Amino acid sequence: MTLVRPQPGTTFAVVGALAFAGCLIFGSADFSGDLANYASTAVALLAGVACLARAARLAGRLRLAWGAFGLGSLSYAVGEGTRTWTESIRGQEVPGPGLPDVGHLGMVLLIAVGLLFVPVPRQTIVNRVRNVIDALMIATSLLLISWIFVISPLFAQGSVASPAGSVALAYPVGDIILVTAALSMLALLRRGHPDTASLTLIAAAMLVIGVSGTIFAYAELSVGFIASEVPDIGWYLGFTLVFLGARRGAQQTEAHPAEPAGSRPFAILMPYAVVLSVLVFSIVWFAVHGHGDAFYSWCRSALILIIVARQLLTLLENRQLTATLESRVTTRTAELLASEQRSRALVSQSSDSVAVLEGDSTIRFQSDSVERIFGWPAQTLLGSRLIDIAGPQAGPVIAAALEEAGAEPYAVITVEVPLAHRDGRVRVAEMTITNLLGDPSVGGFVLNTRDVHDAHELQNQLVHEAYHDALTQLASRALFAEHLDEAMRVRPGPEVAVLFLDLDGFKEVNDSLGHAAGDHLLVQVAGRIRESARDGDTVARFGGDEFAVLVRSVVARADTEAVARRIVAAIGRPFIVMGRELHVSASIGIAVASEAADLQQLLRNADLAMYQAKTAGGGGWAGYHPRMHDLLVDRLALEADLRLALDRDEMVLHYQPTVDLRTGEVVGFEALVRWQHPVRGLVSPLDFIPAAEATGMIVQLGRWVLTQACRQAVAWARPVRMAVNVSVRQFDRDDLAETVAAVLAETGLPARRLCLEMTESVLMTDTEENLAQLRRIKALGVTLAMDDFGTGYSSLAYLRRYPMDILKIDRSFVQRLGGDSRDTALVRTIVDLGRSLGMETVAEGIELPQQLAALQTMGCDFAQGFLLSRPVPATEATHLLNAGLSSRLVFA
Repeated sequence: MTLVRPQPGTTFAVVGALAFAGCLIFGSADFSGDLANYASTAVALLAGVACLARAARLAGRLRLAWGAFGLGSLSYAVGEGTRTWTESIRGQEVPGPGLPDVGHLGMVLLIAVGLLFVPVPRQTIVNRVRNVIDALMIATSLLLISWIFVISPLFAQGSVASPAGSVALAYPVGDIILVTAALSMLALLRRGHPDTASLTLIAAAMLVIGVSGTIFAYAELSVGFIASEVPDIGWYLGFTLVFLGARRGAQQTEAHPAEPAGSRPFAILMPYAVVLSVLVFSIVWFAVHGHGDAFYSWCRSALILIIVARQLLTLLENRQLTATLESRVTTRTAELLASEQRSRALVSQSSDSVAVLEGDSTIRFQSDSVERIFGWPAQTLLGSRLIDIAGPQAGPVIAAALEEAGAEPYAVITVEVPLAHRDGRVRVAEMTITNLLGDPSVGGFVLNTRDVHDAHELQNQLVHEAYHDALTQLASRALFAEHLDEAMRVRPGPEVAVLFLDLDGFKEVNDSLGHAAGDHLLVQVAGRIRESARDGDTVARFGGDEFAVLVRSVVARADTEAVARRIVAAIGRPFIVMGRELHVSASIGIAVASEAADLQQLLRNADLAMYQAKTAGGGGWAGYHPRMHDLLVDRLALEADLRLALDRDEMVLHYQPTVDLRTGEVVGFEALVRWQHPVRGLVSPLDFIPAAEATGMIVQLGRWVLTQACRQAVAWARPVRMAVNVSVRQFDRDDLAETVAAVLAETGLPARRLCLEMTESVLMTDTEENLAQLRRIKALGVTLAMDDFGTGYSSLAYLRRYPMDILKIDRSFVQRLGGDSRDTALVRTIVDLGRSLGMETVAEGIELPQQLAALQTMGCDFAQGFLLSRPVPATEATHLLNAGLSSRLVFA
């Protein structure tokens, strides 16, 4: 229970009112009259100030209402104070009408206006009309009483026509207005209004003041002016209530929804209670006096008419309410019907079949959707036991599920069973059984059945695709890892070995002939690997041209080596792809699980072994050895040092001369990069160029080589040609032509003295892009040479398309000169081909005099090789350029 502390001044006001009443009752007449005047003036003044102070803290209509209450109280205080000053202090009679009358009547007007400003909830027009009629009922009833006791006697005196008489008539009319406004405001107050208690005190005050004024007027008309204690106490008490209402704080009450008119009995019954009280009183009065005047009759008639209007309005309201209720019932009924139809349609068209089963699985209800899902008409299933018609496989499962669900109310059990479609197909169905045997509206098992057969097939397909390679249908990396993990967990068990395979030359095939040809080749390779593996071995494609084989055997290493030999032999045979014969080989690495700590290490060991096989030249296999890991670590360290080599100025260029086979004159040099490592010494390009290619450092290194070589060519001040090799990775960048142009501009080397050499692998990678690059470089005036000619694919097809100036005959062909006549014919064919295409030919790798003589005889233009000179530093190259080679060799 919450205790509310009284507001400051409340206790004082209550004690003062009791003391004032005691003084009036038990004091002398003179003392009581003066006390009444002073006390009424003071309490009205206090009430006015309190109301204005409250208004200052509010906003909106409440501020206006409390402001009007305050001004009305001050108006009364001014009027009563003037009367007290004139009569008690100055001892003079107050002339009428005068300022006291203005103050008293101003109070009536201001407070009535304030009561009208009290905010009430928004109302409909009908409610507003009813409120006006209720106010008329109250006012007419009060007018009838006032007529009997006050107004009629005033008219009987005949003084109403004079100003004093008009003022005297205004007092009872004002009392009627005050009481009517107060009762009307009380009727409109809603529960939850923050000022309900305070406004109730104001309404009570106005009732007390209005009744006190009427008693005072009646006493004055009946027995002459007397110092009546009752009116004085009433006025004092009324303004005391105003003061208390103003001082009472607003209560934060719980918000309530808008209340319909019928939920406020006071607002409905109050006007009738007033009318009933007046009618009873008037009947008694009429019975005592036995007569009534015309105004009395007119008032009663008007009151009857107002009551009739009120009843008609109530009847109209009731009819409207009834119509609204009927409309809502109709709408709600339609909504329920539509909802029921919608529910039936949803059940009928649902992807689930809905059924209600008895405890023994007898079908009591079956939705029509079962025919669309499983082909069986719903009517043919009613009355049948589901466990009997579901079939020998599904029936026992359903019976067990029903028994389990029946053990607990509202239990839900889901099972999957095979159900026969009417067309004979067997479909996988998902059944959800809900136990509603205890629900009076159902009283059975509710069975929701859906066809999940397609979903199962899709799931199985997705699982197959996740665990199998889409192109070759071999196992995927994920399935291979699962099989390998399972095999390694079996202890003791068969030995486990892994074969890891990578194709040699596949990238060139893919880039030259297209991805479609590459895919055809991979499918054939997968077939040959599968044929070479044993039954029970897991063959997988890891992606690209990488494959793996899992071997489980007592002698897994020996069996894996046998499989590797078969695979190498099988893949070594030619492949026919899109009508063309292709040759590829495979590099295979083998690792055994006993040499690895876990699955990842086993796969890494196999990968290292495969890399070793590829480094050895490809087309073979290699078993894992721990030193391979050391080589890997060394290679990683080499790559880390390579990234710092340029910054540390560890790279140097050696130059191998190019000799004119007709004159023996040095006509150019090929720039070859060397790495002078501070610890390893002079590192061969065969060791660090692949690392530079793999890490991307080849682009930065290639620019450095190009720049240094061009500077050296300018430094020689002789018109020799400088040849520089270009990597595939450099062609991957779109700015190669711009880089070459920038270096030529930076070093001042004429473009005609620069020769860029590239292998056929450059020409077969992104051919359109590279062709555009080569044309931009050729436009600079740079010479272009095809290095290692004859070792790639479809070489002749590219010769006519690309703007090449020089063919460099690969050393593998030159080294075989002097032996098989077919090799000699092949070299002669290349020389003749170059001549017919207007291209110069350069033979590289000359080590024997007979090779030199053969090339001279064939008409080859230029030569390189150890017989002529090894690659030498710049100082030695300068000596060769100045001295020449004719002193050491004889040229025809």
